[in-house]
Amino acid sequence: MEEYLYKTENYKLVGLCMEIHRILGSGLLEVVYKDALEYELQLNKIPYSREKEYSVYYKGKLLPHQFYADFVVYDNIVVEVKALNEITKEHIAQTINYIKLARGKLGIIINFGAAELQHK
Repeated sequence: MEEYLYKTENYKLVGLCMEIHRILGSGLLEVVYKDALEYELQLNKIPYSREKEYSVYYKGKLLPHQFYADFVVYDNIVVEVKALNEITKEHIAQTINYIKLARGKLGIIINFGAAELQHK
């Protein structure tokens, strides 16, 4: 069985997302799932930031555009919410970059768009 970093927190987050998917199903806009996840995080007293802003530097220069993590939970888990047919390699690469920029330890991609909840 695959071992997860922050196993307890990871399972809790995925469980909340399964509950959201069970109730709302697939086919809604991403923002609806984000709103539902925010509600569940509040309800379960899980510390989080939504749309947390991070600056991006290139060769020591601050770039004019920022990166916004969908959620950062437990201070170091980046959660990227999707509402698509499937999670792609591009989504994985994007999330890895977000983890680096946020100096986080773990990233979770949650896809509510498929018939069954997907997470990586």
